[in-house]
Amino acid sequence: MDVYKAIYKRCSTRSFDETRDVSLELVNKILEAACQAPSAGDVQPWRFWVVRNPQLKDKLTTAAINQQFIAEAPVVIIVCSNLDVCGEAYGTRGRELYAIQDAAAATENILLAACSEGLGVCWVGAFYEDNVAELLDLPKNLKPLAIIPLGYPVRKNVKPSRMPIEDVVEYLD
Repeated sequence: MDVYKAIYKRCSTRSFDETRDVSLELVNKILEAACQAPSAGDVQPWRFWVVRNPQLKDKLTTAAINQQFIAEAPVVIIVCSNLDVCGEAYGTRGRELYAIQDAAAATENILLAACSEGLGVCWVGAFYEDNVAELLDLPKNLKPLAIIPLGYPVRKNVKPSRMPIEDVVEYLD
């Protein structure tokens, strides 16, 4: 799929076909796309956890303020960032900003790659970070930044309208 088509087509999916699995090959293809994201100093701090276990998905749902669609997706990807590698390269700014920006870039690549493969995803940022870190047994240097349920959508979603560029862009000539 053309990148512009994916950008304009992509929208959040919160209803997944629980009868259709997502192959390991397709998950890996999407994660390979995530790893093509830019990162400050090319430190590539992103780390991914792929969850298929129903009990763990239920616990992640609870940690994500009971957003039930997380448990209903066949695959849940948790995007984390290694704060230490960003901190070593850029100090406090690396730990507090670049680590987040880099993981966000990888997350957007996941969303677009999934869309191009006919999959639905939702970027979930509302969750109790400490609970997710504990559930995944993350070391202290890894910060969970996004939960992404991934699967085949039950129905075609309609993308909400976006603000016109005239309302969000200032040109300084």
